Amino acid sequence: MTQNESPQLPPVIPEEGKHAPLIEHLIELRGKLLRSVVVILVAFLALYPFSNELYLIVSEPLRALLPPGTQMIATEVASPFLAPFKLTLVTALFAAIPYVLYQVWSFIAPGLYKHEKKIAMPLLASSVVLFYSGAVFAYYVVFPLIFAFFTSAGPTDIAVMTDINSYLNFVLKLFFAFGVAFEIPVATFILVWTGITTVESLAQKRPYVVIFCFVIGMLLTPPDVISQTLLALPMWLLFELGIMMSRLVRRSAEKAAAATDETSDKKPE
Repeated sequence: MTQNESPQLPPVIPEEGKHAPLIEHLIELRGKLLRSVVVILVAFLALYPFSNELYLIVSEPLRALLPPGTQMIATEVASPFLAPFKLTLVTALFAAIPYVLYQVWSFIAPGLYKHEKKIAMPLLASSVVLFYSGAVFAYYVVFPLIFAFFTSAGPTDIAVMTDINSYLNFVLKLFFAFGVAFEIPVATFILVWTGITTVESLAQKRPYVVIFCFVIGMLLTPPDVISQTLLALPMWLLFELGIMMSRLVRRSAEKAAAATDETSDKKPE
């Protein structure tokens, strides 16, 4: 090799396999998203022939309280079609939530430890049940009370004839608000389980949590005391349920750890 010649470095070969796991994860995620979309579309196509019946069911809490001679109306040209269509699409999404969450679970489960899987699966199932429970609570408890208040509080010379699209937007907002509010036990448990906070700290902040529940109720519900209270009180009770669940799980973990220590102490050296 002469003095002017530089040493020849070996060619750099790109490590194709280095990025393969990321690409595989993205392909897997795309497949799960596509399957979820297909399930939602199938549910929508199955429910669409009953879209008008679905709207009648959802609007029953208000229609049952309308004064004699009044009815719901459509103030826009496309409302008779768009309102049931929108409701059917949202219903299909709600119906497919368990499958969508299962796809999410199957995607993240391989990256979890064994003890995390034991906790995550019950949390996933309970979150679905609690969300549906919130929607059922809104339909059977909240709607009759607030619609009875609204239809009786107006001036006597004003006929109550609610637009079908405005009513749908109103009830969907309440369905979502109560469904999310009923997730408080799961959120509380996750905060304690991950170590972000402790049961004792949450118990000490109980007065602030009560005020926060009423503030959320004021923001997410119509401007009346009844609906705000009907959202705030369950939120507070569910917060207490989350604290109780966290205490029970912590005691079980402490007992299991104590039993493990006793077993290790009894082993011969």
